[in-house]
Amino acid sequence: MKLVADALRVARGGRPVLDGVSLAVDAEGALAVTGPNGAGKSTLLRTLAGLLKPEAGSVRIEGDAAGLRAPERMHLLGHLDAVKAGLSVARNLRFARDLLGGEGDLGLALDRVGLAAIADLPGAVLSAGQRRRLALARLLAAPRPIWLLDEPTAALDAAGQRLLADLIAEHRAKGGLVIAATHAELGFPGGATLDLAPRRPGV
Repeated sequence: MKLVADALRVARGGRPVLDGVSLAVDAEGALAVTGPNGAGKSTLLRTLAGLLKPEAGSVRIEGDAAGLRAPERMHLLGHLDAVKAGLSVARNLRFARDLLGGEGDLGLALDRVGLAAIADLPGAVLSAGQRRRLALARLLAAPRPIWLLDEPTAALDAAGQRLLADLIAEHRAKGGLVIAATHAELGFPGGATLDLAPRRPGV
């Protein structure tokens, strides 16, 4: 399986954000998307996920016999953790799993991200880091081969960042691939980097 984007051009509010962006990431691969604020990192992930339509270019999955559309093979973990304040941790995860059509074990997913002990607490009382861990649990409760992660280390402490690194390594080892927009050094072993920083004239 390979995720390929060819010559993407995307505008937001009539302003060009991406122009001529191409990438290809194989199964077990990882790509860090870097660049300053406003460079189009989040826009690129949303375009890959099918939430934004490019003015030009295309996104496709090669070598995937499942017959699903590209967005149905992807998880997009965005800036917002989408935690419902009135639902418990466990019910939040169940809602997300059912919405995504997953069949993962909720208890195992919560245990893996360190939230099993607070499964009955309402989302309203979670810290920012706990909310981020709950968002990570969705990746496990509804497995999909392509992870699109937007600033995935946001709000995570050192232990949470180690957990994220472990989850990504395990996902890649199972044949999954990861594309992450980041300001942090994620240190993907064998991974690549796509820098969206604007080029100075003549460079």
